[in-house]
Amino acid sequence: MKFFLTLLLALHCALSAQANEAAPLAEDPVVEQRLITIAEELRCLVCQNESLAGSRADLANDLRREVRSLIKSGKSDAEIKEFLVSRYGDFVLYRPPVKPTTWLLWFGPLLLLLGAIWLLIGIIRNGQKQANTPALDAAQRAKAQALLQETDASK
Repeated sequence: MKFFLTLLLALHCALSAQANEAAPLAEDPVVEQRLITIAEELRCLVCQNESLAGSRADLANDLRREVRSLIKSGKSDAEIKEFLVSRYGDFVLYRPPVKPTTWLLWFGPLLLLLGAIWLLIGIIRNGQKQANTPALDAAQRAKAQALLQETDASK
């Protein structure tokens, strides 16, 4: 029985050591919901493949705080995104606008796909041409056989 109580106490201590402090509740749930909506469309500048809403980096926390203050000051979603783009460039957006500097980003995958299809068609056509080559006639076959025998004899 004593062993069971000791084990239970050790388990309780281990689990409570892993517990983190709860995040404070939002002052205004409407602001927080809007913050999450905006932050889902923004890229964390540190993590790069994670949204601003999901990142735990210090810079992401600072940017969320900044976005929250902009929301409270009455800025629209477009104005907030414009502010962040002016500071950090189009990279901060998960869906950057289509303009000459981002054409490769938007159309590059399509160009690669078209190039791969073109290459595949070329390979298939080349294989078909080689498969459709006429067989050797008797004279050509005899000449090839003689060349092979000469090579074998010289070894």
